[in-house]
Amino acid sequence: MKKKKLFGLMLVSTVLLTACTTGDTAESGEAESESQEFNLSVVQEMPSADLSLAMDTISFTALNNVYEGIYRLDKNNEPQPAGATEMAEVSEDGMTYNIKLREDAKWSNGDPVTADDYVYGWQRTVDPETASEYAYLYGYVENGDDIIEGDKDPSELGITAVNDYELEIKLDTPTPFFDNLLAFASFFPQPQEIVEEKGEDYAKTGDDSVYNGPFTLTEFEGAGSDTEWSYTANDEYWDKDSVNLDKINVSVVKESSTGLNLFRDGQTDDVVLTGELAQQNANDPEYQSVKEARTSYVELNQEDEDSPFRNKDLRLALSYAIDRESLVEQVLGDGSVASTNLLPEETGKDPDTDEDFTEVSDSTLEYDPEKAQEHWEKAKEELDIDSLEFDLLAEDTDSTKRVGEYIQGAWEELDGMKVNSTTVPFTVRIDRSTEGDFDAVVGGWGADYADPSSFTDLFESGNSYNFGKWSNDEYDKLVEDSATTHVNDPKERFQDLLDAEKVINEEMGVIPVYQKAEGHMVSDKVKGIVSHSAGAKYDYKWVSIEE
Repeated sequence: MKKKKLFGLMLVSTVLLTACTTGDTAESGEAESESQEFNLSVVQEMPSADLSLAMDTISFTALNNVYEGIYRLDKNNEPQPAGATEMAEVSEDGMTYNIKLREDAKWSNGDPVTADDYVYGWQRTVDPETASEYAYLYGYVENGDDIIEGDKDPSELGITAVNDYELEIKLDTPTPFFDNLLAFASFFPQPQEIVEEKGEDYAKTGDDSVYNGPFTLTEFEGAGSDTEWSYTANDEYWDKDSVNLDKINVSVVKESSTGLNLFRDGQTDDVVLTGELAQQNANDPEYQSVKEARTSYVELNQEDEDSPFRNKDLRLALSYAIDRESLVEQVLGDGSVASTNLLPEETGKDPDTDEDFTEVSDSTLEYDPEKAQEHWEKAKEELDIDSLEFDLLAEDTDSTKRVGEYIQGAWEELDGMKVNSTTVPFTVRIDRSTEGDFDAVVGGWGADYADPSSFTDLFESGNSYNFGKWSNDEYDKLVEDSATTHVNDPKERFQDLLDAEKVINEEMGVIPVYQKAEGHMVSDKVKGIVSHSAGAKYDYKWVSIEE
């Protein structure tokens, strides 16, 4: 039945992926379509529908549209009251937040959303037994780190239900970007009664939860394997009058050529294009390129003491061997740009000049095959080897396969280096990265909030997202100082973060490759899509379909 819905209907709707917004229905003067339904193509399966366990762009986008937190980001990426009636009252020292919740917020089963739902959701995510990869974000909340380490009980987390519709949140340290975290899915409320009733089945399918966002998750039959699902308008949503869409149909289409054919036939309304197809269609009026605050990089497994990737010269050789400009122009062709450092654009600004972080930081990445060979010769001497063979892991989406193949070829230009390429589904790549089951892996990170720490925190020693286990004491101290000693001094804090990025780039703890953008063919009938450079990527709350 789901196949028939996607490939048998000629819908007049469309979606997607435009920077900030594609328009406003009220101002356009165009007639609104009777069919407020559109088909959306994505390039990978959704690994998790659980607010505590989600850790990827596809999942966070879904959760942002079927749930809602204290705040919701607007089209300018600014947090605005959502589950709250107004912006929080913050103490003078920045350590205490008093939040008034709206009394008309409900779950999709009609139950009220109360302060206890926030307390429970936060405690569930931070609880070590939940094994949330995003629990580390609760380190900013009072007792969060101690709970994560197992030294305190989750009930001691600094969030209290003052009454049914008022929260008090206490932090361990002032956090300049905390408002953004309150709009992030890992901080959304969770329905304790449903979680406990469903047990291990909670959020396994769309029917195994209730929702408090603009839509509900429907026709979702299993994380990581289901290639089609949908979002259906939530009749219990407090602001349902602002929601125009009746339904969004989502399908996984991994090959650009397949997706473009479906788009041309009217069977899908948005498709991701890469490589030659992106270049060929770049001048089409329905083509859009959306830049993300995301860096795609290669991590090298440095966990074992005898890992060759602990050798700095080897890491530098691998970086110098990659022609990033050619990769983004000839392989991707979708608007992605070559990385100059770890951080992408739009993840922070100089507090004095308002310049983007990337404009202030020193560019340290370059393509230089001679330097690559020089560092490789040094590495061979230091490691006492004549050659090296290892595996490069990548996911099986069209663009990432091409990137993996390009990097493989570049590295094999080094005398004595043999690279085997393995491509797997996205969920398998995530699992293998988390388990450390790789030699080198093509991965990446999109900013969860618009602050450099969203990237620099990742590679502190012991961070669960530091899959390669790179470790550097100087780097750790700079990141720690930015979060403690200098947290109330914007200028010094910014310098700490600049210096931290310089360390990881000079040491090549990870190998940044490109800032990701996505090329899309998008029907011109969609209005009101909001995209965010950081956090959950797309918000469909205000979308309408116009003839």
